[in-house]
Parts: sequence; C-alpha cells; structure tokens
Amino acid sequence: MAPQADLLLAIDNGTQSMRALVFDARGTELAKVTLGLEPYVAQEPGWAEQDPDYYWSMLCRACQELFAAHPDLRPRLRGVALSCQRATVINLDRDGRPLRPAIVWLDRRVATDLPSLGAWGPLITLSGRSGALRDAQMKARSNWIRQHQPEIWARTHKYLSLSGFHHLRLTGEYRDAVSSQVGYLPFQFARRAWAGPRSWEWAAYGVPRAMLPDLVEAGQPIGRITTQAAAATGLPEGLPVIAAGSDKACEVLGSDALRPDTGSISYGTTATLNAVTPRFAQQSAARPGFPAAVPGLFNLEFMVERGFWMVSWFKTEFAQHELQRARDENLSPYALLDDLLRRVPSGSMGLILQPYWTSSSAEGDQNAKGAIIGFGEVHTRAHVYRAMIEGILYALHMGQARLEKITGTPMSRIRISGGGSQSDEILQMSADVFGKPCERLHTPETAALGAAINVAVGTGLYPDHATAAGAMVHVARRFDPNPEHHATYAQLHDRVYSRIYGRLAPLYHDIRRIIGYPAV
Repeated sequence: MAPQADLLLAIDNGTQSMRALVFDARGTELAKVTLGLEPYVAQEPGWAEQDPDYYWSMLCRACQELFAAHPDLRPRLRGVALSCQRATVINLDRDGRPLRPAIVWLDRRVATDLPSLGAWGPLITLSGRSGALRDAQMKARSNWIRQHQPEIWARTHKYLSLSGFHHLRLTGEYRDAVSSQVGYLPFQFARRAWAGPRSWEWAAYGVPRAMLPDLVEAGQPIGRITTQAAAATGLPEGLPVIAAGSDKACEVLGSDALRPDTGSISYGTTATLNAVTPRFAQQSAARPGFPAAVPGLFNLEFMVERGFWMVSWFKTEFAQHELQRARDENLSPYALLDDLLRRVPSGSMGLILQPYWTSSSAEGDQNAKGAIIGFGEVHTRAHVYRAMIEGILYALHMGQARLEKITGTPMSRIRISGGGSQSDEILQMSADVFGKPCERLHTPETAALGAAINVAVGTGLYPDHATAAGAMVHVARRFDPNPEHHATYAQLHDRVYSRIYGRLAPLYHDIRRIIGYPAV
C-alpha cells in the first residue's frame, strides 16, 4: 500500500539562504535543509546581481539533500510551494534561458532616460503624482535595462520575478503567484492583476503584457513537477506546485496574523511590520497595500530596510569574541549576544540609534543616514548593541502608529518571526517598546510555513487559509510588557527618537553633497 500523502514541502529562496522544509498537517517541522547563499555580486558600486542558474542549482541541491537525509518523507508529499525574496527580476530568451544576471532587490541603480507617458503625462501631473511616478520609473529595472542594455531587452521573451523563474523550471509554465508581484511592474495592487490594456503603467515601465507570466492566486495550482525538474531536484514527477507568494506575504500567513488587530513582525535581513486589511489601502503613492498570500486580503507594510542585517554587521565589526566562543562551545551567537543585552538597562543609558544604515530609509529620503547620539563615558559596545536593537524597535513602533491609523484598528498583540525571534531578550525588549504582548511562534520559519499552508489549502487538506493557519500556527511563548520599561521607552521614542530625523535631515543632505555617498 502506498504511504498516505499527508506532508507539505516548502521551498524558501531568501536573500541569504535557500531552505527546503517539510511540515505535517499540524505545522510541525519534520525536516529541513538550509544552504547559505551569496546574496549578490556587485560589479559596480550600488549594483546587486546574481546568476539565476545559481539560485536554481541551490534549490535543486537543497531538495536533493533533504530527500537523501529523509527518503521516507518523499512519497508522502502532497505538494510544494515557493516563498521567494521579492523584486528580484530575470530576463529570459525564447528558450527560457537567462540573458543576463538577475537584478537583486538590493540593487541601487536608477534609469535616467525615462519612457514617455504620452497623453497620460499631463493628467498625472494634474493629479499631483508625477514626482512619485518619476521615482518609480527611475527605480524600475526594466527602464534601466532598456536604457543601458537595449540589445538584451530586444531579445527578452519573458521578464519574470525570481519566483516566476523557479515556477518555470519546476513546471514548464510561465505562471507566478499574485502576491509575488512586488516591484516596479505594470501591476495594479488593488485589482491584484496586471494593469488594464489602456493603463498608463504599460508606458511607464515599458514592459509589454506578452513578456509577463500569467498570475495565479494563493492556494491555486501553478502546475506539476516535470520530468526534467524531477530529475534535477529529486521531487516526485507530477507533484502539484501550488501558488503561495513573496517571503513577507508568506511570513504574515505563517504567523496567522490575518486580522488588523494582530501585527506581524519579521526580524530578518529587512525588519518589517505588517498589518492585514480586507480592503485595499496604502501608506503613500510609493507604499501600496501588497496582495497577501491569502486571496482577498492585503498587507500594509512598514519596513526598516537593513533591519536585522545590522546584527550581522555588529557581529562582524564588534563581536569577534562572541563569535569565536560560539564556535568553540557550539553555542548560538544570539545566546552570547543576549548576555550583552542583559548588561545594559532599558534605554541604554541615553544612547539612541537611528537605524538608517542604507540610503533607503523609513522616511523615504535617499539622503538619510544612520546616527548614534548620547554617547558618554559609561558606554561600551554592549550599550551600542542594545541601542542598535532599540533603534530598530523604535522605527517599527513608529510604523505601528502609521499602520493603525490606516486600518483604524489598534494592534492588541504582535507576532514575531525571523532570526531575531530566537532571542528572549529581543522579544522582551519588543514587548517593552511596543507596550503590547509579543508572541514567539512554534517555528521561526514562518515564510516556509506560509508556503506550506498554501499547499495544504491547494491540495484539499484544509478548506481555506483561515482554517489551515488556525490548525498549523501555534504560539510557543508570550512576552508581556514591563510597565516601567515601557514608560522609559515611550518617553525616549516620543521626545528623542522621533525628533532625530527632522533635526539631522539637513545635515544628511549636506553630507551627500560633500562626500557623494551614497551615489544615486
């Protein structure tokens, strides 16, 4: 008798790692393979590119290693879904082969020779949206390629996101998930679809409809594993491939944060706070509500772009002792870094950090920079580390107020995932800064779990996403705010942190003019 097909495979192609994970119907992680990725190659300052075939080879290797270690799980798979980094784009020729390296979401190049909007130009100017649209056109990878590599653009048959590329390799179909379309594309977020045939977006981005994949809602079938993909990955031929979404969309679903009163934070390379809304809304012209990995829902997102990448930065620059000790004693670096946090009281003795370590800040100012103020003779690297974590939390707390204003619903709890969620100290600090209960989930792999939930829905294991998330997502521990610490943080946020950017913005602009860093 054939084994029961009751397991769910999720493949998570993040920025820094490729993961293949198997979950059961209760959301329990049964097996995992994690492979480190080289995030990108920079041929020029500000560029970020990677070979698409590198991503595919690592996906294949992750699956092969998973099944080699757990051959008994392979026959029990119901299906597979992908969670992928967002806004990484790939040009393919008519044979489905990459024409150039993928442009990774971290890339900073901009186009300067922008396509004409024709008759739409005056109307957009009158609407007051011309500035935001020009910024989007400059950031669109399609416009940069058309300007600087016209021979590549002329040979481009399909222009896909990374998830669309993987779906093609797995199924042979030019199809992609609706909630993976985050980037500068002729995609209308409110409609969860490509723009209408007469929309200005086609002129703005210069991408014809024929270059784009067909879109599939989360939980619906993309296709099935082909003979070629089965040979390359070890996946069973004919296994259903189900649409899921981007990593952030899957994290929200994998946290079961499907109501506006439940915030979803990811402490990953980029730190994000999401709130779900059943109606389309947006923070600004540049920050729309993104399609959730659940049909009919939208994710409002506040982002601190470098986020918990800063922990990696701190480890490299200031924590060599802890890293060596972690290697010698086979400990988690987070456990040793928690010791640094415990040495310092809430508020870091007045040391305040603004976490704008990249030119794309939460303020939307390309000139913004990081800042640390309040130094005194008592401060050590432990204070710097705690101030860094507090600065990220202050920024997300600012985002909490903005999202609550849009949804009209206060957050009563916040669910936290990602690498930083492994730290008890960081979770307690989060509760103290937000003044809300913060919940650690049973797995930090919420992006993969969100993809697995879509497999469960798409293969009929559960009737809908809410039922599946309710059965597969579990709270492991709750952290309640300390009232005294929250009072300290509230004053520092309201009276100091929230004023830093406004006071220093003119100086940031002067630094940019004098030094030329970062270059546009």
